[in-house]
Amino acid sequence: MNPKIFWLGLLAVFASSWAGAVTQEIRALFTPDSANPQRNEFVNKTPSTGYCEYYPEICRNSDTFSLRLMTKVESGRPMQANADPRGSAMFKVPGDWRRLTVTNVETREAETVEVRIAGIGSNYVLSDTASNLTGVSDAGDAHRHLWQGSSWVSPAPPCVSTGMGFYGASTYAFFWKVVDERTCTKVANFAIPAMTYGYLDFAYELRTPNPLTMSSGFYTGSLNYRLGPGGDFDFGDVMIPNDPDLTLDFVLEVQHTLKVDIPPGGEKVQLVPAGGWQSWLHAGRKPVRLFRDQTFNISASSRFKMLLECEISGFPYDCLILDPVSKRSVELQVSVSLPNGLNDLAGQPVKRRRLKAGPANAQQFQPGFYVDRGPGTLHFEIPPHQMEFMLQPGVSSTYRGNVTVIWDSEV
Repeated sequence: MNPKIFWLGLLAVFASSWAGAVTQEIRALFTPDSANPQRNEFVNKTPSTGYCEYYPEICRNSDTFSLRLMTKVESGRPMQANADPRGSAMFKVPGDWRRLTVTNVETREAETVEVRIAGIGSNYVLSDTASNLTGVSDAGDAHRHLWQGSSWVSPAPPCVSTGMGFYGASTYAFFWKVVDERTCTKVANFAIPAMTYGYLDFAYELRTPNPLTMSSGFYTGSLNYRLGPGGDFDFGDVMIPNDPDLTLDFVLEVQHTLKVDIPPGGEKVQLVPAGGWQSWLHAGRKPVRLFRDQTFNISASSRFKMLLECEISGFPYDCLILDPVSKRSVELQVSVSLPNGLNDLAGQPVKRRRLKAGPANAQQFQPGFYVDRGPGTLHFEIPPHQMEFMLQPGVSSTYRGNVTVIWDSEV
């Protein structure tokens, strides 16, 4: 599955002389889409704030998502001119893939989610105007002269520009793409007495499991990050976040569909020979077999199993039908053919797969993609080896019995 990029702003509120750890919930949902059955992906459902709230069209066009929680990262000392990376405006973020486990809260099934930070941005606020710090009167030129490599619309490699850059006399908003965990550093050309990042924006890429292999329900898991010098999010030794801990709580919800539609009257199955009963009635030729194919339509987005319940059962057969007058019974075999996209657990198509009675003998099937009202067939048959016993010249009989075919999503 292709990773998707979401813009995520993370905000910690500084209160008094302490701050609690930042916890952000990220929710994603899978529900099958009959209009686009080949799209088997989770959709991020966390409400947009921050970047995508202000630029919704940009986010729609790039399939991105954002949150902003107004945190601060503040300089603990003046930033000197031409300092080393740790003494400058440095950004090192977890740009490589990290794995976490999400667990179904009911079944305890575990799946793996992968996350990487794919972008970073903020709005720096200087303690004085860029013009006063550099001696350059034009504000835009002053911001460009303040830093090596021009303004912050042009990041230091390996970060990549998004083309975003908005400035005021003492502020500059920016956003950079991140390709890995290498450090991106802007070195000041002039001393800066104090500076603050008014918030932190993050983009992240998310690799989610294949929802078609997951049970319905909620899957939860967390990923913890450390902010500050030497942490997962490292801003150097000058710029210090006011909260060192960040937890992303993931909630993946899976809503599966399993629906079977049988045409009106399909619950009553009459078994007949090929070509009808005329050859038997007029010429005494016994039919080779009795059968009936009953069509149905199935919509399925998850694993399911099929099994039988028999009104009349008897070893070694699963289901029997009975002539109540003679008390004779014969075997009834039931098999199923499923539409394209619904396979067995080995990935093989399902054609005339024999169904058995009882949960222990259930057949399991799995979609390769969401199947919406795909045509299937139930095959009912009295096998040839039972026909000699069942049909005798001059003896009329009627065999009846109830067989329940079960489609069960609880696998």
